[in-house]
Amino acid sequence: MPKKVIVCIDDEKMVLNSLMGQLNNAFGNKYICEFFESTEEAEEFIDEMFAEGETVDLIICDWLMPGIKGDEFLIRVHKRFPNIAMIMLSGQADEASVERAKKEANLFKFIPKPWDKDELIQAIEEALSQQKPQNA
Repeated sequence: MPKKVIVCIDDEKMVLNSLMGQLNNAFGNKYICEFFESTEEAEEFIDEMFAEGETVDLIICDWLMPGIKGDEFLIRVHKRFPNIAMIMLSGQADEASVERAKKEANLFKFIPKPWDKDELIQAIEEALSQQKPQNA
């Protein structure tokens, strides 16, 4: 069975490095984790994965990103790939954006920054365990 793929997106390198360390410590090589500083790079990666018959299982995305807000990005991806689980991490997202992402992107969880490592790891495990098969 192929490893599940997690895509992390944040325009702050320090945040991505922190995520990378926490995910590597928690999961080792249980999952494939990819890290991107822009939604454009992440979306290109997601498109390539699906074009090659592979899947992306979870997106962890910041809300305040250059070019497009996290909720808008997650909604756009959800319309194309509805089985990808989604978590939003942000210190600045307003309640309306979070609610919109819950309704329109089936947001699994919103976690405020600075996040609690254990809460994030638990949310990742829950999101991946409840996920529907990609080819359904």
